[in-house]
Amino acid sequence: MTFHVVVGAGPTGTATALLLAESGDDVRVVTRRGTGPEHPRIELVAADATSGLAGLSRGATTLINCAMPAYHRWPEEVPALSEALLNAAERTGAGYVNLGNPYSYGPADSPLTDDLPLRPTTIKGRVRAQMFRDGLAAHEAGRLRFTEVRPGDFLGVGAFAMFHWFIGPQVLAGQEVVFPADVDVPHSWTYTGDVARTLVAVARSERSWGSAWHTPQTADLSVRELAERFATVAGRPRPAVRGMTPLELHATMADPIGAESVEMQYLYQRESVLDWSRTAAELDLKPTPLHDVLRELATA
Repeated sequence: MTFHVVVGAGPTGTATALLLAESGDDVRVVTRRGTGPEHPRIELVAADATSGLAGLSRGATTLINCAMPAYHRWPEEVPALSEALLNAAERTGAGYVNLGNPYSYGPADSPLTDDLPLRPTTIKGRVRAQMFRDGLAAHEAGRLRFTEVRPGDFLGVGAFAMFHWFIGPQVLAGQEVVFPADVDVPHSWTYTGDVARTLVAVARSERSWGSAWHTPQTADLSVRELAERFATVAGRPRPAVRGMTPLELHATMADPIGAESVEMQYLYQRESVLDWSRTAAELDLKPTPLHDVLRELATA
């Protein structure tokens, strides 16, 4: 029986574990508190992923990482997580699939292709890029099999995402949407369920190893367009939408998460659209329709 280890039980980790289990595979979900989805084929384990992960991964076909430390703790805590994942994959022979994001590219012309050179200009971008480079170096040295999946901004119930901080709750409450960037440039938005489907497809494909893959994008819309479409689906008034003033942006820095998001503003000040044509062609994946995603968010 095929066996997988999924690290992390947020929306993507949970959806990934359920997809694997529902297909008949056994899954071990590793989180600090032992939380995760309930399913007869899913085992929930409470453990610190930075220690003992190799033992928990013994016999696994794939090791899928959907975990990341707190947003403002990446530089301090990601290296230990990355080292533990690499060590576990190398010692057990499990294929290592990492969930990344576009931060590692740095500012680049849109559309962003999955073979772009990594030229990050931010702290979090450099953290993400190093995680990928370490995995790829180990893969190219023949120590393990490694690949990475990169989504756009998350759309999905419970996701740690800009939509849930600045758009969704405001639209549902009939309030003005005030976003920390240009609200009229196209941006890629990815449904968490489609992220999970991409992780599973990549984990099962022998062609996937040694490169990065972009997830299918639910929509390439501006913040204004997304807010207006969400309002329509949710049956709410069309919202007023504007960018934050410098004073409002400064005020968000009182919150640790808000302060960390400031350096990533470049992603929202210019067009930032992911090209996922290679994923569509080689893995035969398609995105969930935007209307279905927004309806799920509106009724959650």
